Amino acid sequence: MKKKATIKHIVDWLKSYCAESGMKGFVIGVSGGIDSALTSTLCALTKKPVIVLNMPILQNTDQYFLAAQHIDWLKKKFRNVSSYDVNLTDTFLKLKEALPPEIQDDHSMANTRSRLRMLTLYAVSTHHKMLVAGTGNKVEDFGVGFFTKYGDGGVDLSPIAGLMKSEVYVLAAELGVIKGILKAAPVDGLWADNRTDEEQIGATYEELEGAMKYLSSRFQVSGSRLTAREKKVLDIYKRFHKMNEHKMKPIPVCVIPNKFK
Repeated sequence: MKKKATIKHIVDWLKSYCAESGMKGFVIGVSGGIDSALTSTLCALTKKPVIVLNMPILQNTDQYFLAAQHIDWLKKKFRNVSSYDVNLTDTFLKLKEALPPEIQDDHSMANTRSRLRMLTLYAVSTHHKMLVAGTGNKVEDFGVGFFTKYGDGGVDLSPIAGLMKSEVYVLAAELGVIKGILKAAPVDGLWADNRTDEEQIGATYEELEGAMKYLSSRFQVSGSRLTAREKKVLDIYKRFHKMNEHKMKPIPVCVIPNKFK
């Protein structure tokens, strides 16, 4: 991978899109994970105004402080970066009080956390006339669809959605992202038990990336050459992709035939 060329390409793309949109800069939610760390750093490299948000909701202390450390690193390194710390815990708990108890399963409330953060990002971006930058990578966004629709998937542009997870780590290391984030297990921070992405999906991103590459390869003939584990991961990948395909497509529109008009 040509690291410097790839970084320059993404940064130039960000600057161009921002200029064409007539907006002033970028707003990014920082989670303490590798994807938001890379995205926020790439946005900062545009030299346009960047606002990063740490938005804890009943958050694990380690996740909160990793996000805070990254924000401190960004602000010391880039004069165009500012930040907000918005604790949404009370807001989330109040919303839980208002929602019918019978719909409050773990999954629905995890997604609700993500959507509260989206609302916050857009409140900030609207006021400052900025773009909300997404933090999803290629495996998450177009492979297994591991994101919340209108949550972390509710963004204006996706700078790293063309990068595999392994490439995200390579570029983050190249840009000097702090070691704590580089070494942290991927986690979305939306569950009370702080389960990792691997625990939720049943496979590592490295394995999912291999499945994605295998399925897109013109050399694949059959699954006979795969190990038992590789076949299992392939099944996991296909299941998640099919289940979440609706997230990856534009909103369907019912077209009214001219004969009805």
